[in-house]
Amino acid sequence: MGAGVSVKTKRIYDPPERADGTRVLVMRLWPRGVSKGKIDHWFKDLGTDPPLIRAWKAGRLSWAELRRGYLAGLKRAEAQAQLTELRALVRAGPVTLLCACPDESRCHRGVLKEDLSRHG
Repeated sequence: MGAGVSVKTKRIYDPPERADGTRVLVMRLWPRGVSKGKIDHWFKDLGTDPPLIRAWKAGRLSWAELRRGYLAGLKRAEAQAQLTELRALVRAGPVTLLCACPDESRCHRGVLKEDLSRHG
């Protein structure tokens, strides 16, 4: 990514701020109680596959396994198309990735942020 361009993450339930820039929801399902006006784009194909997240929440997968599975899912054609759009947004200005998970260190939005940093 270019100099001066930033990607942040936050919970969809946190209040929007001007510094967020373009707000991008990266969840498969629309979060409860959230109005469409709180986001600029919804890239549901950049969310975690439901069977993968269910297995992780049930304790059948480690975080490392979920992370690997999520990154593998980003190689699907649908995800690649949305990644292309997301990269264009990042080149244009600040972007905030949004998800409902309370802990970024155990959320795919943090993995996506890292992937964007590595691969531009």
